[in-house]
Amino acid sequence: MLGKTLTNKHACVGSKPAGVKMAPVALRAPKVTRQGVVRASLKPEAAGAAARAVSTAAAAVEAPVESASAAKLSPVEMWNGNKRLQTQVLPLAQNTIAIRSLDYDRDRFDIEFGLEKGTTYNAYLIFGETHTALVDASHEKFSNLFIATLKQELAAAGRSIDYILVSHTEPDHSFLVPAVLDLYPEATVVASKVAIAFLKGLTNRDFKNQAVKGGDKIDLGGGHVMEFVMAPNLHWPDTMFSYDHATGVMYTCDAFGMHYCTEEPFDTDVQAIMPHYRFYYDCLMKPNAKSVTTALRKVADLKYNTLANGHGPILRYNVEQLVTNYRDWSMAVEKGSTQVAVLYAADYGYSDRLSQTLAKGITKAGVKTEMVDVLSVDPQELVGIMAASKGLVLMAPPSGNTEAKRTMAALLSAIKPKTKVIVADSYGGSDEPVDTLVAGLLGVDAQVLGDALRVKEEPTHMLYQAFEEAGTDLAQALTTKEVIARKKAAMCGEVAKALGRISSGLYIVAAAQNNARSGMVASWVSQASFEPLGLTTSDICVAAAAAAAAVAWLPAGGMVASWVSQASFEPLGLTISVAKDRAIESMMQVGDKFVLNCLGEKGADPIMKHFLKRFAAGEDRFQGVEWFPASGNQGPVLKDAIAYMECQVVSRMETPDHWVTYAHVTGGEVMNSDERTAVHRRKVGNYY
Repeated sequence: MLGKTLTNKHACVGSKPAGVKMAPVALRAPKVTRQGVVRASLKPEAAGAAARAVSTAAAAVEAPVESASAAKLSPVEMWNGNKRLQTQVLPLAQNTIAIRSLDYDRDRFDIEFGLEKGTTYNAYLIFGETHTALVDASHEKFSNLFIATLKQELAAAGRSIDYILVSHTEPDHSFLVPAVLDLYPEATVVASKVAIAFLKGLTNRDFKNQAVKGGDKIDLGGGHVMEFVMAPNLHWPDTMFSYDHATGVMYTCDAFGMHYCTEEPFDTDVQAIMPHYRFYYDCLMKPNAKSVTTALRKVADLKYNTLANGHGPILRYNVEQLVTNYRDWSMAVEKGSTQVAVLYAADYGYSDRLSQTLAKGITKAGVKTEMVDVLSVDPQELVGIMAASKGLVLMAPPSGNTEAKRTMAALLSAIKPKTKVIVADSYGGSDEPVDTLVAGLLGVDAQVLGDALRVKEEPTHMLYQAFEEAGTDLAQALTTKEVIARKKAAMCGEVAKALGRISSGLYIVAAAQNNARSGMVASWVSQASFEPLGLTTSDICVAAAAAAAAVAWLPAGGMVASWVSQASFEPLGLTISVAKDRAIESMMQVGDKFVLNCLGEKGADPIMKHFLKRFAAGEDRFQGVEWFPASGNQGPVLKDAIAYMECQVVSRMETPDHWVTYAHVTGGEVMNSDERTAVHRRKVGNYY
């Protein structure tokens, strides 16, 4: 039952730090990647050597990390024939080791979260003087590797497991907890009260457990006193942090993580990991910005020096900078004057994932969200949240659930007239009918935007993208007047008219992912933002007095974007500036591919009109447009384009309201050499 439930639901580098060595195993010739990371694969004979390697656990119990002799890699296993899996064990701190499950080739997390560099699932063993604790476990696919590695390290240290600290119950961290309990049935599961309840429901078994609250402590002996900090909604309602007073290591699970998989265990190259760190934050933590700032306040007095996260490199060398990033990004969201309450049912169907996707779309437009679990929220708390909210997202709760009924009654009594609302299915098997929910909201004079979002089958990439766009549409509906006023105030009339003189060619940006399509119109070359007025700078791209209009093709997301310019000769590169609140922005991340189509003077108008019209969430932007896939990256090439360029995103620079995206041009062709490039001219600079 456990496997079925979790599988259906869960189908975002640099030089090696001193004192950490790779395992003494036979390697093929190393390959240096773009970031300078040395990658190597195991020879077949390496398996025996890895198995015979000196135990990292024994060294960790006896000596501090500075004297540890090696980090150890297991042999590589293949998952589904072509996905490489491996475990890595290394000393982390005094009497502490990390067991990292390396999922090199995972290309998406759930389905809405595209990955460029795979991911890791990080677990930890703490060998106190009298007790041993395991912090989190691993993903189902590591059933063999993780359990074998865990048993080996415990045997080498002569230990068993006394405590299993479950940071939260998402299956990529907790799926193997039952398998660990099978091996060590006397272990006590330590978690938040909500997490204990979730685990009992998932495992359908009894186990020793201890529910903890913020400030509670467990003494493992030898100074290893574990203090617990409740951090709900980062990003599940049952999340907690664990802090070891002996080592200064704080175990944060999803918080401060990233989907980035290499053999380098630490944050030694902050420049390389930053795009992945930020994308992970935007997808999972930004919708919970209030919870981020609350958690940071709770841990302000803890003297942590290492953040042992659940995904990606462990944060050791840039902790202050990366924590400050979380604080600054979250405070910027919290400064927003508009709030949307997002009501979902935790651990029910796809309610949490789909609600997070809607919230991501909302926060992209500069609107903050308050995530609310209908199965646990206090009715009085909900009344206060609704008083501060101008919008509402309501995921269908489980029908007949007592807590959900109580929450719905409080909601209908607290919601303000004319509140803008999105209602959506949760696909949990026993959803309250969305038509019933809509009728109840209309009965209290709420304004339901469009039809309810229905989920008739297991969510696909296109469905997630449609949900994200619906969230952006809701946010824009709430802020349109405010945004227009800000743009007008950002520059005086004469400056706006002068900036409007910037003009240049018309282009269509097109990208293909997961068999889904969409489009966008982009314009302007050197303008980089509305508020404050910005120009692209020479260290990112060549500032030019011309503006390009473009249309992009990406999974079910379209937008009016802005500004295209050639930026480098060697390698050949260009920049495109993309508004933050556009659905297509999430598909213009580092590593994503697209095609830039150049429009001619004679045929530009019909194409521009098509892509400038407003599309419904998830609507195919290329319906009725003739195109064919590019030979290289398979992005759409418009048949009416006079030229096209195949591109891949290399880096991004953030401005107040846009991302300036730098991409390398990897291919292209002129299809009509006789026609001149179309020109887009504006009257003022504070509109596209």
